[in-house]
Amino acid sequence: STGTWMIFIAFGIKAAFPLLNGWLQDAYPEATVVGTVVLSSFTTKLAIYALARGFAGTDLLILIGCLMTAFPVFFAVIENDMRRVLAYSLNNQLGFMVVAIGIGTELAINGAVAHAFAHIIYKGLLFMSMGAVLYRVGTVKASELGGLYKSMPWTMVFCIVGAMSISAFPLFSGFAAKSLIMSALGYKGLVAAYLVLLAASAGVLHHSGIKIPYFAFFGHDGGHKVKEAPFGMLVAMGAASALCIGIGSLPGLFYQILPYSIDYNPYDASHVLGQMELLIFSILAFTFLMRFGFYPPELKSTVLNTDWLYRR
Repeated sequence: STGTWMIFIAFGIKAAFPLLNGWLQDAYPEATVVGTVVLSSFTTKLAIYALARGFAGTDLLILIGCLMTAFPVFFAVIENDMRRVLAYSLNNQLGFMVVAIGIGTELAINGAVAHAFAHIIYKGLLFMSMGAVLYRVGTVKASELGGLYKSMPWTMVFCIVGAMSISAFPLFSGFAAKSLIMSALGYKGLVAAYLVLLAASAGVLHHSGIKIPYFAFFGHDGGHKVKEAPFGMLVAMGAASALCIGIGSLPGLFYQILPYSIDYNPYDASHVLGQMELLIFSILAFTFLMRFGFYPPELKSTVLNTDWLYRR
């Protein structure tokens, strides 16, 4: 009915569906350091919850989710503002959850919920780490950062934990959550969607797993002489890091709080080896792009999002 479609579109705006996502990339980077963490935790996740309750098993969501995982990767790769990179990355991660809701099986819904829960923690951690950099340095532009590992070592460590979690390294929370979604796709025989999410996973490692910590803390030395993040920020980042590692190391306890009972082990040989192959080849691809100058950290770009089309 018309009312159902209107509700669906309303949830789509909240979940940042393609062509409805411009608000997310404009709002998150402009919020305060604390405000961005709160926004990343609650705004879009409310839409994910609503979609799971009202539209689970809707095939259209699989297509929409695949598009959501794919298109933000291209924007994030060329974006110069690190908090805006994380906003595009958030859009990408929402796509995984939307695909799982579209599948609609018990395993898939568990995957969507697990991914949403894990995402709140590791994306909040990444936003906190970039917020700490912004607080101390005054900018989060990749072209102006670099070399902060010397003056902000703890922030660097916590950022790397968040980066490894969002990249789904084994023993980190992203692996425990994302494995459920990929397995649900495999059981349903959705090969095309599986391949799209596999490619999107490589993109996640590229723009969030490597780009964020590399350009902020390593790369060329930006010459910034700053102090470590305040103690309160370090405590918050440390707590989030502990949860990322705890969930990834003890997924059985994590799975007990999911909506449906589950007998699933993400740490079998096929899952671990397959994920490590993806991560290793993605790292090699990033190294190649950096080595031959295709991806310079000094790239100063202005990214036009899809909302530019209807603002004209």
